[in-house]
Amino acid sequence: MEKRELTCIGCPMGCLVTVEIDDNGEVVGVTGNTCKIGDTYGREEVTNPTRIVTSTVIIEGAEKTRLPVKTASSIPKSAIFDVMDVINHAHATAPVKIGDVVIADVCGTGVDVVATRAI
Repeated sequence: MEKRELTCIGCPMGCLVTVEIDDNGEVVGVTGNTCKIGDTYGREEVTNPTRIVTSTVIIEGAEKTRLPVKTASSIPKSAIFDVMDVINHAHATAPVKIGDVVIADVCGTGVDVVATRAI
């Protein structure tokens, strides 16, 4: 039986959660969390970690030179560097509204990269 200790990032509490994993890689239990978010976070973090990526892209035709963007939802943690490579080479053209898709289905994840500011 393996135990992993994690600091939950699901809410501002930052609970120290312990995830117990059996010899088959299955989560047996999560302890230390003060809410359901901690249980879900602990289980997902040891089996399939995901993250929301935030960054900026070059924007043309605007006073500002960079447009803040983020993934519309979580992507697999293992895809972060590939996603950032695509974001780093992307360009947008003004005007852009909050929520506009800047990159559709980034790296085949099924997740769009969207603008987080109107420019």
